Amino acid sequence: MRKLERIARAVVRHRVFILVLAVLLLIPSALGAVGTYINYDILSYLPPQLDSMVGEKCLDEDFGLASTAMVTVEGLPYTQIKEMKEEMEAVPGVTQVFWLNDVLDPSVPPEMLPSDLKNFLYGENDSTLLLVRFEGASASASTMNAISQLKKILRQGCFMGGVSVILEDTKDLINSEIPWYILCAVAGSLLVLLLAMKNTAVPFIFLLGILFPIAYNFGSNILFGQISYVTMALALVLQLGVTMDFSIFLLHRYQEEKAGGKADEEAMVGAICKTFSSITSSSLTTIAGFLALCTMNILLGRDIGLVMAKGVALGVLCTLTVLPSLILCLRGVIDRHTHPTFIPRLHRLAGFVTSHHRPILALVLVLFIPFALAQSKVEVYYKLFDSLPQDMTGIVGTKKLSEDFGMMTSHFVLVRDDLSSEEMRQLSSQLEEIDGVTQVICLDKYLGPFIPRDALPQDVRDLVSAGGHDLILVNSAYDSGTDQLAAQLEQIKTILKAADPEALITGDGPLTNDLIEVCAVDFANVSVTSILAVFLIVALSFQSISIPVLLVAAIEAAIYINLGIPYFSGTVLPFIANIVLGTIQLGATVDYAILMTTRFREELSGGLTAKQAAQAALENCSQSILSSGLSFFAATVGVSLVSRMDILKSLCALISRGALISMGVILIVLPCLLITFEPIIRKTTRRWAAPVPKERVTP
Repeated sequence: MRKLERIARAVVRHRVFILVLAVLLLIPSALGAVGTYINYDILSYLPPQLDSMVGEKCLDEDFGLASTAMVTVEGLPYTQIKEMKEEMEAVPGVTQVFWLNDVLDPSVPPEMLPSDLKNFLYGENDSTLLLVRFEGASASASTMNAISQLKKILRQGCFMGGVSVILEDTKDLINSEIPWYILCAVAGSLLVLLLAMKNTAVPFIFLLGILFPIAYNFGSNILFGQISYVTMALALVLQLGVTMDFSIFLLHRYQEEKAGGKADEEAMVGAICKTFSSITSSSLTTIAGFLALCTMNILLGRDIGLVMAKGVALGVLCTLTVLPSLILCLRGVIDRHTHPTFIPRLHRLAGFVTSHHRPILALVLVLFIPFALAQSKVEVYYKLFDSLPQDMTGIVGTKKLSEDFGMMTSHFVLVRDDLSSEEMRQLSSQLEEIDGVTQVICLDKYLGPFIPRDALPQDVRDLVSAGGHDLILVNSAYDSGTDQLAAQLEQIKTILKAADPEALITGDGPLTNDLIEVCAVDFANVSVTSILAVFLIVALSFQSISIPVLLVAAIEAAIYINLGIPYFSGTVLPFIANIVLGTIQLGATVDYAILMTTRFREELSGGLTAKQAAQAALENCSQSILSSGLSFFAATVGVSLVSRMDILKSLCALISRGALISMGVILIVLPCLLITFEPIIRKTTRRWAAPVPKERVTP
């Protein structure tokens, strides 16, 4: 304790130096944030050992096809197509633009081509197809810049689609929306704080104080090399909402110390020392919740988990150093401007809840059952492009591929290049017989046994054979993420493995299918890990077996209610929502439960009965819980209202609603649980308050 007091005094004594240092650290943070690569390809976070990911790597490194775009050209004369093709090939980052004039004389009538090749090159609405290959990966800066320039070259009647184009659209959209996310989060939090705090300047000081850990967090992300766009957007609003509690705890204690007659500096020393334990213990549960995401096989979980855990840790550090310095340096401004608070202490609710704890628990249990059953039946989508605005260039272009060429989904099949021409033709024939397969493009199928590959131009050969593999393109009539496509992929794999045990199949369909299978395991892993981690921290903190059961059960009930609502509203959620939401809501809002339980124990120690202690705890904690919960809600709900990206819109809607539900459960249900199970808590907890005689509680 003495060491902590020395540190607190050093913070107070050197507050100006701390602020100067904090401002100077913003410079490397800004450079680090700019230097951190933002990954817009969620599928790239799949486990690298999956066959689909191994195949994707081969397509990228050997064939240069992992980053491609397909341009549908409708009703454009040959001369204009040729001119446009030449302009596209001159764009930096484009390695090749493949069209039929690379292999055929355009004067050859389409009717003379094999039907599959004809359907691949010519489509409905007098359309033809151009395949654009890029030098860099799908989400690389060079590919993004190239696509941006290609959009300007396209003529009327041209539509560009494919994964690379959609990723570039995603980048443009998220970059345009990020300022709105920040504005909504800041404005929402500021409004709640102005209602909750009597000092008008305090909310602005809080936001200024939180600016530092947010900047440090984004700057230090350069240590990871890259983060996903989902992580970037969520971290901006979550760090603001999650770490606001710490600032509120510190200020309330500082004001309490001043009210006790201490001078400003001594009051701040006392506030730092007395809130250190509560802030660090509260942050541990939040950090544990985020770190649980690291158990996901999908590396996106580790991305979000590490960035947010680091952000919370930096938030704690800045709350104990930068924020005290700001408060002391601006104390004159703080004391000068005050106004009434509008978030009340819930006296009537406290009396009602403690007087009717049994009926309330019975009613909540009855209401909880349908939500618990419904949450497992909520529809989930895995096709990430469904989460994007459907008027985006890449989405429109990809739909055109489906309309004109029947390319709902394309599979890239890689087999050993030592398979004979006859084996390749047999393999193609078998693949064509599978339900839902519309086309199988295989070079040996068209050359026949008498035409050697050497007779073809080198750039054409490079398209179909490289790195010890031959490439077969299989087009499907089924959409990614559907049961029909999953069954089709199983049949394709069976045929491929019989011909070549080392064969690989990749593309949007196989990658999405693997995503579905991995998510089923991740949901269970993350849920169990987060619950166990929070359970252990609460158990050690209270030295109890029963308290962590009650607290985790209360928050898990709130999570089940939150996840059950989309079933009744008919909402389809993105796959990541179910996995991420539980850990975020548990880690971020279990603090409210810890605060309530700690105050309940204190009141019991003061000689109150269980009912009286619960009523006093609810009255005294209600303002802090309301301020924190509403601030968390306000920081995230704005993003759900303004975002056009459904994956972010849905996540923030769930998180904001979860903050309100958890807040309600802690204020209404937890006091009832504490009253009911207090005898059990007393027997299963070390150093719990001594029992006192029962007395009637006046509502």
